[in-house]
Amino acid sequence: MTTTTLAVLVPLLPFLGAAAGLFLGRTAPGFVRPLAVLPTLAALALAAIVAVRQGGDAAIDSATELTPTGSVPVELALHIDGFAALVAVLVGFVATCVQIYSTGYLRDDPRYPSYAALVSLFTSAMLLVVYSGDLIVLLVGWEVMGICSYFLVGHYWETPEARAASIKAFLVTKLGDVPFLIGLFALAIDAGSFRITKVLSTVTNGGLHHPTLIALLLLAGVAGKSAQFPLHTWLPDAMAGPTPVSALIHAATMVAAGVYFVARLLPVFEASSAAMVVLAVMAAVTMAGSGLAALAQDDIKRVLAYSTIGQLGYMTGALAVGDRGAAVFHLLSHGAFKALLFLAAGVIIHASGTNSLAAMSRMGNLRARVPDAFWTMTVALLALAAIPPFSGFFSKESVLGAAEHAATGDTAHVPGVAGWIVLAAGLLTALLTAAYATRLWLLAFHGRGVEAPDHGRQPVAMNAVLWVLAVPSLALGGLAYRVLPGWFDGRDLTPTLTTSVLGTGVALVGGIVTYGAWRHTTALAARAPLGAVAAHPEGDAGLVEAEAIASHTPAYGDVASAPDPADPGRLLLGPLHRHAASGFHLDAAYAALFVRPVMAAASLVRFLDREVVDTYVRGAGTLPRLLGAAVRRAQTGNMQTYVSALLAGTVVLTVAVLLVATGA
Repeated sequence: MTTTTLAVLVPLLPFLGAAAGLFLGRTAPGFVRPLAVLPTLAALALAAIVAVRQGGDAAIDSATELTPTGSVPVELALHIDGFAALVAVLVGFVATCVQIYSTGYLRDDPRYPSYAALVSLFTSAMLLVVYSGDLIVLLVGWEVMGICSYFLVGHYWETPEARAASIKAFLVTKLGDVPFLIGLFALAIDAGSFRITKVLSTVTNGGLHHPTLIALLLLAGVAGKSAQFPLHTWLPDAMAGPTPVSALIHAATMVAAGVYFVARLLPVFEASSAAMVVLAVMAAVTMAGSGLAALAQDDIKRVLAYSTIGQLGYMTGALAVGDRGAAVFHLLSHGAFKALLFLAAGVIIHASGTNSLAAMSRMGNLRARVPDAFWTMTVALLALAAIPPFSGFFSKESVLGAAEHAATGDTAHVPGVAGWIVLAAGLLTALLTAAYATRLWLLAFHGRGVEAPDHGRQPVAMNAVLWVLAVPSLALGGLAYRVLPGWFDGRDLTPTLTTSVLGTGVALVGGIVTYGAWRHTTALAARAPLGAVAAHPEGDAGLVEAEAIASHTPAYGDVASAPDPADPGRLLLGPLHRHAASGFHLDAAYAALFVRPVMAAASLVRFLDREVVDTYVRGAGTLPRLLGAAVRRAQTGNMQTYVSALLAGTVVLTVAVLLVATGA
């Protein structure tokens, strides 16, 4: 087969698997799991073949007109460069791991067939975004991911948290998609085409008439899809969905789409210095704010959610300083260790005896209970904290190195102020990342919470996936920074001495200070032992998760006393802790600024419609109704009445005629 044919099959196979899974879910349930895993696995294999054939050389382009429009044509186009080839492999790899993991995690879930089909459709949509060479076709995948996230986040729809989270995720991302769509049309009008290659050619030739406006409109959609400030608030709440869904969304789909889109169209943003500064500020606020919020969360999945927001901030920061190679390098590295973190968290959730939004302060004695999760999550947290030689160190240092080059004026098309903003925020975030990663590790595996009943080892599929993901989390960075420049425009990704020393130094400081604070708070809390936990029937991890969300209680019983107070986050943040724990009250601010005024306006419109418009309509019908009632009363059916009325009318008419005649 030609490379183009193989590339077409990559997103098509998961789509066909999703359709077949939905069709056979009830009639032939035995085929559901193979249809969930095998098409995605085949797509991964084909994506790897496409990547090998592409090899970092000239992009593979192919197009056919999808439909005549009479003006700007819409084409079914492929544009596969080194970035697209490698990101597609990441998507296929993570999606395959999630599907295999889910066969054990949701083995007793009655809605597993629809869940697996939606995961396959989600994967297909992201692969369409990655390979697409036409902006409208890319938009189709972009929007399909949005609707898939709505259904998957709301998988446990019986619970109010899941319903609210799915609606919030859908509406917030749509809020960004409206200006995004306008920006795409404006871009296509200037370029005369939706083809990405023609758009980039137009930018090179200076053909964009309003580059700043277009870039800012597109950034709104990127902020919503990739959970960047100020449209990031949906992502922490999306943790109400099943944990494997969280791994898929955070590691390889949905939130990665916005970063990938900017990387693919980076020259459009570089055409406007103002847009690059806005992108840098957005990245800086996102990085620092999410790091502080993660340090204050008690729920393990919300910590990881804010961690994803911050790591995406690193990627957008790299794009703000004009280095898409560093951005996509960190996207690949982050995809591996963040998927591992979430899937290991799924094992911990089942073993810890807490709810699906697992409170770390209630965890106790888990290291021996879940050794696979302990060791693999330790690897992933070291990668997250950017400790050498783990993969996160190399990819994060490539971002900091790019920011340093931009700050010193070594990068064309990038204002120096953008470099300084990203560099300062990146170093601060490195400190905060190491701090909350250390805190998570200490509270999850060395906390003083109550030990839940032992449910035995997790299914082999779940533990095997953890070790598979641990390999790239450990080894990807050291190999990739030597190989990837050939795929990424030839940009050097080697860590620089200055940023390596600074970044690693602040990370070590963050980890050591957090450990010291934990020792101090543990000593203070030693006289406040926690109570016992009542036993709870054993159950499947996914069902335990759903039951726990519904009951708002720990999944294996109520804790008799307060959670373990040995939380270093409270000590480190001090009075800022309360604000950081609530996400700096952004949801409350949005409710006051937007939600309540809109609801008040809706109430006013409803009042006017009911009391004014409806009253007028009812009044307009009252007179005919009264006349009709009077006429109806005259129809008595009595002949004497009719004859009397006829005679009376005759007399009246006669008198009237005589009067007229006399007057004449």
